[in-house]
Amino acid sequence: MKQSAYIMPQVQSIREAFAEASSFLRGLGVSEPQRSAQLLLEHVLELSGAAYYMAMADPFPPDKRGTWETAVTRRGSGEPVQYITGEQEFYGRPFEVTPDVLIPRPETELLVEAVLRYAAELWPQGAGNAGEPIAGVNGEGGSGDTGKPAVGGGYTAEGGGLRLTAIDIGAGSGAISVTLAAEAPAWRVLAGDISPAALAVAGRNAERLGAAVELRLGDLLEPFKGLETDILVSNPPYIPGGDIAGLQREVRDHEPRTALDGGEDGLDPYRRMMEQLPLLPAPPRLVGFELGLGQAEQVAALLKAAGHWNEIVTVPDLAGIPRHVIGIVR
Repeated sequence: MKQSAYIMPQVQSIREAFAEASSFLRGLGVSEPQRSAQLLLEHVLELSGAAYYMAMADPFPPDKRGTWETAVTRRGSGEPVQYITGEQEFYGRPFEVTPDVLIPRPETELLVEAVLRYAAELWPQGAGNAGEPIAGVNGEGGSGDTGKPAVGGGYTAEGGGLRLTAIDIGAGSGAISVTLAAEAPAWRVLAGDISPAALAVAGRNAERLGAAVELRLGDLLEPFKGLETDILVSNPPYIPGGDIAGLQREVRDHEPRTALDGGEDGLDPYRRMMEQLPLLPAPPRLVGFELGLGQAEQVAALLKAAGHWNEIVTVPDLAGIPRHVIGIVR
């Protein structure tokens, strides 16, 4: 579909600008046109929450017209709102996002939550509150609960210097690693990515949010060779290469392919991480992977075949789809 530039009609109010842009985006088949128009308006007008709604009857600022038209034109072409505004919230924090990184998804918050909670169980003196059940876990030892874990507690074992080391493979924007470092500030958190541009984004997010994260450039586990690691977490590329052409255009045409393409069946990164485990002095006691639709059984089988983790559980997303596989050494 040929995309023309958006030209704002002579509207009188912010509410009319919202309505006109929503109609324009809907006509182009953009997903969630009203939500897109609202987020772009909030960004362009630098308003949010109650202030945005209170301003709806105000005249549209003439000096914002050009910026507004450009933003709506970009969204009309299929560009995700997050790349236009440069931001996405994750675990209650604002993260910078650029076309060099995958846009953080809400389901990944559940992976972070599961890792924090299992760490609290496995290292009660080194990861905060012990014995908290995992929200919505299917598998041995899991039980229902709600809410995010409280991990900011005693991290040093009595008489010792327990400090957990966690690595995030495929850091992207740093959503996982920065959140872990912010929620568990006494951990040593490292993040790796094959993309220098992605690591730059992750570094800016860590600095902006005051999180201590060590960044390493390289492929999967290779940058962490020889590092004693307690926790390994990863949201790697998991889309089968042949399926990418059929993805939503926002994803297919705008998000980085290297963060999407998981090989022929989408499982290449998981296989390779299992193959690279000997690079570490010992397998991490806690491993958490995000995965795609229908991949939970296969990824769980890879962990089981590795023979290191005596408990393997799956964590569903909010739609009930198995979305994460967790390996644990009890």
